[in-house]
Amino acid sequence: MRGRYTIAVLPGDGIGPEVTAEAVRVLESVGRRFELEFTLDHHPVGAAGVATAGEPLPPATRAAVLDADAVLLGAVGDPRLDHEPRHKRPETGLLALRALLGVYANLRPVMVHPALAFCSPLKPDRLTGVDLVIVRELTGGLYYGEPRGTEDGGAAAVNTLRYTAAEIERVARVAFELARTRRRRLLSVDKANVLETSQLWRDTVTRLAAEYPDVTLEHCYVDYAAMRLVSEPASIDVLLTENMFGDILSDEAAVLVGSLGLLPSASLGAGPGLFEPIHGSAPALAGRNVANPIGAIGAAALLLRHGLGLAEAADAVDDAIRGALAEGCRTRDIALPGVDGLGTREMGERIAELVQRPAARQPATLSPGASPRS
Repeated sequence: MRGRYTIAVLPGDGIGPEVTAEAVRVLESVGRRFELEFTLDHHPVGAAGVATAGEPLPPATRAAVLDADAVLLGAVGDPRLDHEPRHKRPETGLLALRALLGVYANLRPVMVHPALAFCSPLKPDRLTGVDLVIVRELTGGLYYGEPRGTEDGGAAAVNTLRYTAAEIERVARVAFELARTRRRRLLSVDKANVLETSQLWRDTVTRLAAEYPDVTLEHCYVDYAAMRLVSEPASIDVLLTENMFGDILSDEAAVLVGSLGLLPSASLGAGPGLFEPIHGSAPALAGRNVANPIGAIGAAALLLRHGLGLAEAADAVDDAIRGALAEGCRTRDIALPGVDGLGTREMGERIAELVQRPAARQPATLSPGASPRS
């Protein structure tokens, strides 16, 4: 396996630079093992973009991401900018980045590692066999609809929820194709009993299902989907939904694994993909070497798999993450009470080592309190 790839690295804010540094460390380890050459260009975004260039998505960053093969993002957000005008807020930069790249399908895989079942507030019997992916439409719906804004001097506000059949169909195709590679079940989530946009969603997905007779399609309302995620999560294979519903349900699904720090995401479109952990910038943890880098490292695995088409390299990273957890490696958010966790750097270093030495992996059934190997 050989190849040269340019990756735009946007460390962002808060703990973003720390966890991104460990994802980069793992990518460099992948490069050595598989003889791949990664050009890793770092650029500011979010509050870092405001600090360096006066806006959350600076022109140089815009140019870099469009010229890259894939984009690795840390996190954006800084409470010191919460009261700034909207165009100065870090989150505005994130929405602009998604729109610039045209990434319309967000993938959030959720799989419960047996050694970490104790981290979840759910009973262990509810977690057996949980392996699902949420596919969220990312560039339409309420977050982008116009008109929007305040009225009557701030006494009223309006947002617009709008979808076209074409927007729904393109993200639904991603979900159907993904289901074909898994257990061939697709759960489409809407609120068709109340919203016309949801009725269009349901009609469009139903029509498209005729092209995928090997995939079993089920529709459900979003309130039932929220309940099912915690009552029968193992029954879900691929869950497809619109932007706002997906934003909420994907964070609910993070409860299954017990820590936001464990989960990655991939945002895909026609151009370079955007890959990031799902957690926020957590400014209170920044600079303390305590943040969990596994979500960012998992995002690097998704980058390899979906962004660059390097499935074997992605498998090596996923295996290294599982191996580190099976050994008992823990950051403090997933450690047992009274057990000191590894630091951000130490966890990243161990996973990078296991990428190089896959034979060193331990069985995934090790006890949750196992000690990491020296």
